[in-house]
Amino acid sequence: MDAREQELQDYERGFRRAGLPLLIEGFSAREDVFNRAFPLLALVLLGELLAGLDVDWSPLANLGALAAALALTLGAVALVNRLRGQPALAIPQRIGPWELTVFVLLPAVVQGIFHGGWGLATVAFNLVLLGLVAFGYGFGLGWIVVWAGRRLTGQLQRSLLLLARAIPLLLIFALVLFINTEMWQVFADRTTATLIATGALLALVATVFLVARLPKEVELLLDSAGPEVADQPELTTWQRLNVGLVLLISHGLQIVVVTFAIGAFFVAFGMIVIDRSVLEAWTGDGGDALLATTVLDVPLLLTWELLRVAGAIAALSGLYYAIAVLTDGAYREEFLDEVTAQMRATFAARADYLRLRGSAGAGVRPRGPDRAP
Repeated sequence: MDAREQELQDYERGFRRAGLPLLIEGFSAREDVFNRAFPLLALVLLGELLAGLDVDWSPLANLGALAAALALTLGAVALVNRLRGQPALAIPQRIGPWELTVFVLLPAVVQGIFHGGWGLATVAFNLVLLGLVAFGYGFGLGWIVVWAGRRLTGQLQRSLLLLARAIPLLLIFALVLFINTEMWQVFADRTTATLIATGALLALVATVFLVARLPKEVELLLDSAGPEVADQPELTTWQRLNVGLVLLISHGLQIVVVTFAIGAFFVAFGMIVIDRSVLEAWTGDGGDALLATTVLDVPLLLTWELLRVAGAIAALSGLYYAIAVLTDGAYREEFLDEVTAQMRATFAARADYLRLRGSAGAGVRPRGPDRAP
């Protein structure tokens, strides 16, 4: 490998670590997505073949079934390799339609031979798994979470004032709800399933709002990225989706941190100020206590009712913050400027990367605007 190729690989590695693998020119599902997921797919395939065994069979029958399943698998792999002009038992270097077809259908065929039926559940599971693999590996989901988490952690470590400046209005809004009798009557006795469904609904609303705002946020990001981006080829549809996903997950982690911070605050606050007499006045009983103790002559009471109400207020506050973080200038200044600054650095690196490849595309495999990753 010469110095130029090494430098190109360094740039591409940097794009992946920034959660933007689709900025790599010539990025393809065959060579950059499914082949990276090959160990996972192979493990799932082996597990599904083992599922064809039956505990009611004799050990010899199970051994024979396993041998037949492995033989059928190796035969299918050898056939696909030979069609591609490769050694029969070589590990595929490119995972294309033929290999994926074998992965989806072969376990269903094996289970159908041994147990009857069409194995439609196995086929459906494998198709869903391939969709998740294409999404997770194709858009660098793991790297996005790591990148956003490191940025968020570093930001909060440098100054806890950033978080304090972001939530004063949330605390005022939430305090009004916390000391409201109706809030306790509505949520104190809710079942766990009801609370989870409520939280999922609020999370869905927040996600829909963020997704609806993403195209505008991506445009604003590109407009503010400097002259280096202006001179680059326009981002494709898939590349814009990759950038939008980075922004979405970054915002989402911020929302999660604020939500848990507010929930923890109200649990602590409620342990101090909400005693059994208040609970009985608001809910009709003294509550289901988890912890009752005294610290420095201050009685502390932790109840299931307090956890439910604090969780509900935290979820409502998370929805409020999800909307405010993209519409309020103060929040944007605190939490989005660092994200956009790091993204601009990535776009500047892309400009150097494209120039190194030959004036933004000479000798590079062309990519259509809607080519799937």
